[in-house]
Amino acid sequence: MIENILVVCVGNICRSPMAEALLKQATQDMTDLKLSSAGLAAVVDYPAAEHAEVLMAERGLDITGHRARQLTPDLIYTSDLILVMESKHKRAIDETDETARGKVYRLCEWRDQDIPDPFQQRREVFEETLLLIEQGVLDWVERIKASRLQKT
Repeated sequence: MIENILVVCVGNICRSPMAEALLKQATQDMTDLKLSSAGLAAVVDYPAAEHAEVLMAERGLDITGHRARQLTPDLIYTSDLILVMESKHKRAIDETDETARGKVYRLCEWRDQDIPDPFQQRREVFEETLLLIEQGVLDWVERIKASRLQKT
């Protein structure tokens, strides 16, 4: 059963904090599910990007307390599912840690799509990125709920 989900992007200040917040909101009825995020090259201890904070606030989600953290072997090992933004992130994790194999997928895996990095770009780019993240979250929540029903 999926109990620990890790969302990963590069800096852990744009895409993964937004995806983490949306996943938490969509799975709030699954009280035993742990969700977190990290970055392949995290800007450690930095807050989420301003556009990310604003867009999440507009959806009633507060990510102002988010602080970026680096992806570690322990985070990989303890995660049941790792959701990344791009194919190259999946390859990077799979190649550096064999314990990750079989549990790393793109957030938009089922749409066969990468989610481009909006770092230091206009709000409109963040909005486009967020739409893709929302689609990916909906796809995964459906699958996570289905997998948990099968286990009961």
